[in-house]
Amino acid sequence: MRALRYENGELSLDEIEKPSDEREALVRVTLSGICNTDVEIVRGYAGFEGTIGHEFVGVVESAPEGSEHLLGQRVVGEINAGCGECELCLSGDSRHCARRTVLGIVGRDGAHAEFLKLPPVNLLPVPQSVPDERAVFAEPLAAAWGITERAPVDKEARVAVIGDGKLGLLCAQALALAEPARLVLVGKHANKLEIAGRRGVETALLNDVQGKWLREFDVVVEASGSESGFSLALDLLRPLGTLVLKSTFHGETSVATARIVVDEISVVGSRCGRFGPALALLERGAVDVESLISEQYPLSDGVRAMERATANGIIKVLLKQ
Repeated sequence: MRALRYENGELSLDEIEKPSDEREALVRVTLSGICNTDVEIVRGYAGFEGTIGHEFVGVVESAPEGSEHLLGQRVVGEINAGCGECELCLSGDSRHCARRTVLGIVGRDGAHAEFLKLPPVNLLPVPQSVPDERAVFAEPLAAAWGITERAPVDKEARVAVIGDGKLGLLCAQALALAEPARLVLVGKHANKLEIAGRRGVETALLNDVQGKWLREFDVVVEASGSESGFSLALDLLRPLGTLVLKSTFHGETSVATARIVVDEISVVGSRCGRFGPALALLERGAVDVESLISEQYPLSDGVRAMERATANGIIKVLLKQ
């Protein structure tokens, strides 16, 4: 089968064996989404080598005994595969299992391929009314909605999201559904901010925010993937506020720890989220994901698609398998 792989410092489309594991389900991938994490992996993030990609929708072609109900189902998949034996896995939180593999990120070949494998427990059927072009956003939307599990976003909260890339746009739209007292998306691109603006989110260009709104927000979500975004987040946060870190990228970030200590800021990491709520939001049409799709390529043009994913003005690039 064909797969988009990063190995020995090179990204290429290769022919490899179809995955096989009698304990896991085999999924024929129909559509996958290129994420900024994919781009960062090619830059050295996580030290991963193999088939990249973790956002997908596909059809189950084979399943182990006891999971036959998944056969033929259109599914999306939780990307963390735990050991199934530790305390965290037994409590239902394989996302933090010390022995987990992560689809296309840690120890497990990913979704930019014709087929992938995952444990049946990781797979969730996609509602019939949700087309592939929306279902493929289940993973990043789950990550965006997952902020509500980690930070105090309620009807009294004043919230700012920094970054108008695909993750920032999803975070802003998802958090708007929690109906905070105020929600502002800060970014560099008027055309991208307009997507959130159409959903009723207040938006602001970065240049217009410099020196304004100092210490005004209870919660700030950093989704820009830049060191300057981290600094701006601290500027906007009130004392005793909560900083939510969403960005994952290759490289080091200097941290103004004195400001965090003096203002007693709570720093919260937020990585993956639960897919069930994300699928429900997609089924309701509560979040506009179609406007985030910039381009679509066949898997055979995967290397070119990865290049386009980093181009100015591009939001989300999809791969059709």
